[in-house]
Amino acid sequence: MSRYNQMKHTFTYTLRILLYLILIAPLLLFAAYAFSTRWFFPQPFPVEWTMGTFQRAINDSRTLSSMAQGVWIAFLVSILSLILALPTARVLGLRKFRGRQLAWLLLFLPTVIPPLAVGMGLNILFLRIGLAGTITGVVLAHIIPTLPYTIFTLSSAFARFDENYEYQALALGASPWQIFLKVTLRMMTPSLVVATLFAFLISWSQYLLTLLIGGGQVITLPILLFSAASGGNPSIIAMLSLLFVAPPVMVIAFTARSLNQHGNEIREQY
Repeated sequence: MSRYNQMKHTFTYTLRILLYLILIAPLLLFAAYAFSTRWFFPQPFPVEWTMGTFQRAINDSRTLSSMAQGVWIAFLVSILSLILALPTARVLGLRKFRGRQLAWLLLFLPTVIPPLAVGMGLNILFLRIGLAGTITGVVLAHIIPTLPYTIFTLSSAFARFDENYEYQALALGASPWQIFLKVTLRMMTPSLVVATLFAFLISWSQYLLTLLIGGGQVITLPILLFSAASGGNPSIIAMLSLLFVAPPVMVIAFTARSLNQHGNEIREQY
């Protein structure tokens, strides 16, 4: 290996280590605050480690219910977003028609309009139709910011989609339902997994829409975390932050594993 390649390898490796440290540092700080007590400036490390904060958080019914409610809402939002986004993304990705750019603009308006304006408008509407303060109302509200991302992800995949595979399956006698399940969905699996990940993460982290539409009746972990942040207890804040990060990390790990398995299956076929 030449000296230049060795220096390049060392620089790349060092840069990767620094990137990992930057990403992990906040989690390590949260863990230090969450599992310690009596850590005051200028002490570099906590004086005493404890599991008390973790046990109190786990035994608190509000924490468990907010996590369960947040996961359930994010799951429903992910499923509904995929159902709504799939046909829309197919048309936008495969077809050229007049008004296509206008359709894109309308679909992406929720990403540029201030969330407070969207939330206040939805709050007034849902109060009139009886959806304010309900999980159904929160789910419908979360779909608004998640739908543009799922549509964009799936439409990008459909832009590279070859419809000839569907025509071949049709010529071989497959029904439309079989074509959809065994051809379309199978070929779209990586994009569907990524779109689901986006929808779940966006819904899970929603605070403003949940606060406005939930009206204090629907409590998710972001609501509980912001409430604890106003209390000023660093141990509680750090523990709730770790619990807040846990589901997205597990979802990302599951997504990476699913994509890896799908890639291995394709390589085995060819």
